[in-house]
Amino acid sequence: MVKKLQLVGAFLALVGAAFLAAGIFAYSQVAAGANSLQKFSEAQNVMLTYNEDGVLVDRGTVEGAQGILDLLENDWGYNVNYAELDPNDPLVNTGTEYMYQMALVGYHTLHGTSTVVLDEAVEYNGETFEAGTYEVETDGRYWADFDRMHPLDGPARSQAWNPTAHALFGELGVGSVTASTLQLGTGIAAFIGGLGLVFIALGAVTVWFASDIKKAALKGAPAAETIDEPVNA
Repeated sequence: MVKKLQLVGAFLALVGAAFLAAGIFAYSQVAAGANSLQKFSEAQNVMLTYNEDGVLVDRGTVEGAQGILDLLENDWGYNVNYAELDPNDPLVNTGTEYMYQMALVGYHTLHGTSTVVLDEAVEYNGETFEAGTYEVETDGRYWADFDRMHPLDGPARSQAWNPTAHALFGELGVGSVTASTLQLGTGIAAFIGGLGLVFIALGAVTVWFASDIKKAALKGAPAAETIDEPVNA
């Protein structure tokens, strides 16, 4: 019985050591990824702007930043981690900061104005648009919300949602997913390492119990009987 418990304890400790090694390796890979993301962010040098009170601002106003956060939280349904919006570290290198930067691009695109020039009158769906210059409001419309055949909306769509805006969305989206994945990876590495420590502890406790059982068995063993030798007269 004692021998079996010792074997089980040794096996649990061995499994725990394997889990711990896997957790350490996983964390090393996550750390390498985090370092790469940090270097990439530093190379781009994209910074968020805060005022002297450490409050996030956009184009000098707190209201502008609040509008962007409202778009991010309410329209896009993103769970903003305000702890990642750190005025002491304005570099865009966390999931929330990347998503905020994406919302910033989206906010100004959605609330922008495009200039469309018609060289001649154009009729569309029974309405005539005379030649001239028109200021077309994006009015909160995304790429798919525009009527591309419309003489004003068609050109305005290409101006508002231009290749640069689409490219920034794609790039910032990758950064956000990468940052979130690294956080998930850190959690998984910690879980695996913690599981390894639990197995090691269980193995040690099992061996300890086996040792106590063995000591108790030896302590309670009957003493060896002595046989009196016959005395020669």
